[in-house]
Amino acid sequence: MNQHDLENMSLDELKELQKKVTKAINTFEDRQKQTALAALDEKARELGFSLAELTGGGRKGRKPSVPKYRNPDDPTMTWTGKGRQPAWFKKALEKGKSPEDMAI
Repeated sequence: MNQHDLENMSLDELKELQKKVTKAINTFEDRQKQTALAALDEKARELGFSLAELTGGGRKGRKPSVPKYRNPDDPTMTWTGKGRQPAWFKKALEKGKSPEDMAI
């Protein structure tokens, strides 16, 4: 570790040292996590596994929702029935169509 003679440092040197110390403090936990993950990964490999296999392989993505309704005027426009109603769906309802009329 470097020894610093703080009394003989200029203001700019002290500020630069302060930035380095702040950065080291902020990244300390991240470095500790990386070290722990590396140790766990090595132990898993010793036992014939990958860390992902033992922890469930991470997050699984959601499956896309299946469309339930189709725009009668433009069949390429669909809606799953979840979330806000699209403008074309609202207009069709105003014109007297029922949701069942637009069901796929």
